[in-house]
Amino acid sequence: MAKYIFVTGGVVSSLGKGITAASLGSLLRLRGLSVANMKMDPYINVDPGTMDPFQHGEVFVTADGAETDLDLGHYERFTGVKMSRSNNFTTGCIYESVIRKERAGQYLGQTVQVIPHITDEIKAFIKVVAKGCDIIVVEVGGTVGDIESLPFLEAIRQMSLEGRAHDFFFVHLTLVPMLSIGEMKTKPTQHSVRQLREIGIQLHALVTRSAKPVPEDQRKKMALFCNLPQDSVISAYDVDSIYHVPLVLHDQGLDDLICRHMQLSMNPPDLSSWNNILQRMSNNSRQVVSLVLVGKYVDCHESYTSLREALVHAGLHTGCHVAISYADSEDLESGSGDDLALADAILVPGGFGSRGIEGKILAIKYARERKIPFLGICLGMQLTLVEYARNVCNLKGAHSVEFSSSTPYPITRILNNEDVIGEEPKIGGTMRLGEQIIILRQNSMIARAYGSREILERHRHRYVVEETSLAVLEKAGMLVSGHSPEGICEVVELTTHPWFVACQFHPEFTSSPFSGHPVFMNFIRAAQEFSSFKQGKLNREECYVPQDC
Repeated sequence: MAKYIFVTGGVVSSLGKGITAASLGSLLRLRGLSVANMKMDPYINVDPGTMDPFQHGEVFVTADGAETDLDLGHYERFTGVKMSRSNNFTTGCIYESVIRKERAGQYLGQTVQVIPHITDEIKAFIKVVAKGCDIIVVEVGGTVGDIESLPFLEAIRQMSLEGRAHDFFFVHLTLVPMLSIGEMKTKPTQHSVRQLREIGIQLHALVTRSAKPVPEDQRKKMALFCNLPQDSVISAYDVDSIYHVPLVLHDQGLDDLICRHMQLSMNPPDLSSWNNILQRMSNNSRQVVSLVLVGKYVDCHESYTSLREALVHAGLHTGCHVAISYADSEDLESGSGDDLALADAILVPGGFGSRGIEGKILAIKYARERKIPFLGICLGMQLTLVEYARNVCNLKGAHSVEFSSSTPYPITRILNNEDVIGEEPKIGGTMRLGEQIIILRQNSMIARAYGSREILERHRHRYVVEETSLAVLEKAGMLVSGHSPEGICEVVELTTHPWFVACQFHPEFTSSPFSGHPVFMNFIRAAQEFSSFKQGKLNREECYVPQDC
């Protein structure tokens, strides 16, 4: 039978429950246990696929095509375990499932209620993922006191009563604020824990978020008022990198505490992989490369979480520090945006909607004409072809039909999807999603990067490149270097440019801090060479070119 760790949060949101849950998953896996991670989100949306990135941040896509919370990306990156649609569910999922059962007559004669029907469904969803693993780490979204989270908290309370006490471990993450006079305040944490105890949940560990390590006297005070031993109060203070968090938690004995409570006799974790990452990060002699990410959600950096981390990983594995700056594509349109002249590399990511599109096209044109290493992802690839059609092929008015249905030169077309184009269109969950096969052109730049002719990568898009327009662009020098078995254009590149690649898929979703990702590592190597070229240290002929595969 699986054992359960539940991670809840209090005081304020976005403290790092996801990083804490991911760190625990990693530490326990490094002890030799099979571990699953799960996230329960309290909103009524069935998934975050239709939510504004400014509100929710990034939508992480799993291999099996689920649009999920960004914390699942942290789980994958920290543990190396692929997540699936079962690893994330929402209040909307639960109610949808219960209502479907009610309509099918499974509750005949019963009044369907939050307790027991909704809480039973929550427990059933958790137990499905728990099958076959030693421990499941379940993150409860939101904060204690939110009305939306109450069914989740009630469900996990019930679970702890239905099983053996040592099979359940409750971790609560709270904020310990510091006043301007330097005094840490524990009262918000005390109130948050009191709310949990009123619900019927007694903690086993308290993880406190603070700018600095919490002094022993404050830990002692919180332990007393929260009904905990002092060694169960863990100080999760600010560190330079999220990849330092597993070591912070381990150094304070959180994983030891879990193993003792759960009666697990396991060897200490082998932390060499984490130490190796931190050693690379601490190398102050690393070359600095300046990368400009041109997006439309730049005021919310969480919209690009996986991209940011993939670039960090690439820097770690190419021996450099990637300094990321965010340029608002709308500002580029008006001429008030950051100057791209200092960029060693330019990245145009995906996105939805017409806002800021012309600014992205301007950035692509800038990178192409000035031979700056460039990577376009998803919408970034489609706009790469729009820019090339307009400015190289002289097809004035060329555009994606997503933004201009009357364009004389349509560069994209909508996928043949009845859910999208029917009389009563559905939007959520109707895109081309998840892991797809991509066949790469032999000895193309992208094939040399991967060292392979066939790859699997994750997708999230509704529009694809229009084949007739693509043929015109190919005649003008645009190389199609990757396609799906069905013939969908997946990768384009320019052979007349040191490093100019655009892909329909999202390579950031499969990047790992332990190994990086071939697309991003090649991209950053090109940026290193371009930086050295600008400084007069290299000739163009010496710039990086991947070896033949």
